[in-house]
Formats: sequence, structure tokens, C-alpha cells
Amino acid sequence: MNPAPTWSFLGPSGTFCEMALRQVAPDDVVLDSCQDVPTALDRVRDRAAEAAVVPIENSVEGGVNATLDNLVAGAPLVITAEMAVPITFVLAGRPGVALDDVRAISTHPHAWAQCRGWVHQHLPEASYVAGTSTSAPARALAEADGAADAEALGYQAVLCNPLAAQQYGLDVLAGGVADNPDAVTRFVKVARPGRVGEPTGADKTTLLVQLSHNRSGALLSMLEQFSARGVNLTRIESRPVGDSLGRYRFSIDAEGHIREERLQAAFIGLHRTCPVVRFLGSYPRLDARPVVVPAGTSDKDFVVARAWVGDVLAGRTL
Repeated sequence: MNPAPTWSFLGPSGTFCEMALRQVAPDDVVLDSCQDVPTALDRVRDRAAEAAVVPIENSVEGGVNATLDNLVAGAPLVITAEMAVPITFVLAGRPGVALDDVRAISTHPHAWAQCRGWVHQHLPEASYVAGTSTSAPARALAEADGAADAEALGYQAVLCNPLAAQQYGLDVLAGGVADNPDAVTRFVKVARPGRVGEPTGADKTTLLVQLSHNRSGALLSMLEQFSARGVNLTRIESRPVGDSLGRYRFSIDAEGHIREERLQAAFIGLHRTCPVVRFLGSYPRLDARPVVVPAGTSDKDFVVARAWVGDVLAGRTL
């Protein structure tokens, strides 16, 4: 009998990331909780895990840089699925701690950004202590051996989801503390490259493109590869290459699938005009909304046009 698959994720237990993983993981999956996103992805690269689930985008803060950068920093990985989790935060502390006792708060930077308005209004003197996830500071606070150890952590409360507060035995000091009650975080399942699956008609493709340095019109040229083929972009974010100032690459989500003619044509154009192009996966959209293909850019349109050129070359038509 084959052993159960192992999936890594941004832990510890109780994170929004684990909630996303549960949406798509098989029932018998073995969970590999990791301290940060690079570790979770490296588990897949090292074949210690079959897949990883990590955050990639937040509706309030935008792209998760740790994921966007690490996806292209090591051995190739591809995205095979996406999930979304509504984000709900509570302020939690050890039993016996009151709201007036809170002088410092710990959580993940994205969580802090989504709650800092509430904190400023209700705890204006409280400082921020960065955490590696939303549940890691909660676990550390719960596992502190006595008041002295808890105080040594440097914070008295955490911003986490209600599940983590309950799981680690913390008291909820305040609920509904997010500034935007409609915030959502998008997560992706990441695996090692393999044969690309078939399109569903409601797909998304993620890629990375690096532009030529100091070439006039380089960004426009890159965008034209998509617009000329009727490919709509749902996300485009610039990230520094890291070797010098002024050099950027773009993380992009495009509607459609790499097996479709118009996406392939766009990739060919990008490969001709940009020094670096990396395919990071084609996968079903989480909203299952069919992609609207503009007139003249369907697979049939490309096949008919290619056949016409073949006829011209063969002298059968002018």
C-alpha cells in the first residue's frame, strides 16, 4: 500500500494556510508544518513533501513577497491549484490578561497591516512584534512557562484567527478586529513540474517575466504580447531582481491555459523579446468562471489562420 502523501504548509497548526490546505488536500494527507514559506517550498524541492500550500496574495496588502520571490529562487516549481480563505482576526492573550495589560502585539506582517487601524484606535500605545505566521506567536504565548517566560517574549497579545486562539487555549480579548471585514487571502498549491494538465475553460496561468534593462518601451513591448493575443491579465506585480537598483521582473497572472493557442503565442512572443520568462503553472480558477475569449483569438482561429498561411506557401491561395 502506498504511504499517505505529505503536504507542507506555513504553520504552525491553526493558520489560515492550514485552512486553505484542508480545502484541497486528500483526507489521509500527512501535514508538514513549516516555520516560513521558503521552508515549505524547499520541502517540495527536496522531495520531502509532495506539495506545499502557501499564501500568494491578499485583497488588502497585495502579493506575498516571500512566495512570489521564492517561487523563482530555486529549482522549478509550478502552481497546480488556488484557494481563497476569508480573513477573520481576534486579539487573544493568556488567561488572566486584560485588554489594558497589552503593551505589545505579535502577528504576521500582513495580519498587522489588516488590523493596525483597530489597534491604533483601541490600543494606541501598543507596539508591534513581527511573527512568522498568524499562529506561531499564539503558540509561543500559550507554551510560555509562567508569567515570566510570557513576558520575555516581548508581547502580551496576538492577532490570530479564532481557531488558533481556541486551539492554543488563549482568551479572546476582542473579536472582529480587522479593518476590512471583507478581506480575503489567496493561497496556492505548489508541486514539482510535470506534464501540464488539460484546460478546463476556466483557467489561470502564472508566469514571471524579466525585462531588458534600460531599453525604451520594454514594458510596453511585454504587455503587447498579451494584448495582441486577447489575453487578459488579472494580476501584475513588479519585484526587484536584487542584483542592482532599477532592475525589475514581473509576476503575472493571465486568464487562460498554456495549452491554448493564444497563451502559447504570447509565451513565444515573450521568449523572443524578454531575457527571462518562467512558466509557473496553469490551473483552474477558484471561482470557476469561464474565460471570455475575444473574437479572432480562439484555438480554431489560430488553426484556420495557420492553415491559410500553409496554403499561401503551397501556392494554393493568394
